[in-house]
Amino acid sequence: MTFVDRVIALGLAACAIANASPAIAADINVAVAANFTEPAKEIATLFERKTGNKVVFSFGASGQFYTQITQDAPFQVFLSADQERPEKAVSEGFAVPGSRFTYAVGKLVLWSRDPNLVKGESTLKDGTFTKIAIANPVAAPYGTAAIETMKALHIYDALQPKIVQGNSIAQTFQFVDTGNAELGFVALSQVIERKEGSRWLVSNKLYSPIKQDAVLLKKGADVEAAKAFLEFVKGPEAAAVESKFGYGTPETN
Repeated sequence: MTFVDRVIALGLAACAIANASPAIAADINVAVAANFTEPAKEIATLFERKTGNKVVFSFGASGQFYTQITQDAPFQVFLSADQERPEKAVSEGFAVPGSRFTYAVGKLVLWSRDPNLVKGESTLKDGTFTKIAIANPVAAPYGTAAIETMKALHIYDALQPKIVQGNSIAQTFQFVDTGNAELGFVALSQVIERKEGSRWLVSNKLYSPIKQDAVLLKKGADVEAAKAFLEFVKGPEAAAVESKFGYGTPETN
């Protein structure tokens, strides 16, 4: 091989490496509603095995995330606990039009670590407890659902002095799990794999459907890995994980 041939070969190799660079594994920054923590982790593991891309999660309250998104947070994907924030993100120019979809429908549970405390709606009506935890309804849709439930049962006014609020559904769960509140309204996904305690799966007739939407944010508009992750969330492997954790779909709720 002549010197010129070697130069040409090296040039072609460099071009090949440059052209292959988009296939290099990427990090995807995803903001996720706290109720979806465990399913998100499992879905990410499946996605990472399949694609080699890494998902970097931040978990918290949807309302707080939306504020951060409007303040130039680095998130590329938003998995909210409601439909309102993703829709607002699109209308206010923070997300990609046409990318929003419902990925899960959440379910509300009244839960206590005390195996004898929760016996259904009668537990709320009897009110034989000091504190009941709910998520902040301004930031977390599960908190709104909890208030709707109590109002539907005509007990909200009576229980209001006993309510303690968590900043997110994760903190609400911690209040109950640590005994700082005897019971609380949490997401089914948070307790579905726990054997201890007592629970009541709240009838979905008592609160508005907790439809949880995902959206591609503007910072992910040109990131192929972020788009691929959202497509994966729509797929059957993700749906199986969601079902395992007690989430419904728009078709079944």
